[in-house]
Amino acid sequence: MSLDVSPALLEQAERGEVDEADFVDCVRTSLPYAWEMISSLVAQLKVDGGEFADNQTPPPDEQARGQLLRALASDAIRGALQRHFGVRLAFQNCHRVAVFPLDSSVDERLAKFTSVRGQLLNQSPELRDC
Repeated sequence: MSLDVSPALLEQAERGEVDEADFVDCVRTSLPYAWEMISSLVAQLKVDGGEFADNQTPPPDEQARGQLLRALASDAIRGALQRHFGVRLAFQNCHRVAVFPLDSSVDERLAKFTSVRGQLLNQSPELRDC
């Protein structure tokens, strides 16, 4: 799953620095499932409060799964999304995405979520091939 980069955005990149807002918009339009997933989790976190909000529902198809993987595996995309939404993103498998506030009071919970133990406890036979 690649980004759908407009000629204008590619031209920016070829000239030098890219406006991050333009890059974020490219991500939004190229990876709509991932964008919606993260947007909805950010909204849930704002409404519900708490230490984090996460998704535990597998993507509906391989294209959606690929979008999540692309968004969260790329340092540039992940970083831009974190800055845009003002959150920290955590990712455990093909669908378990979590958003954490930037507030340091949740650092311990984030560490538990991203720990080796947390990863192992989140495994199941249904997710073996995800």
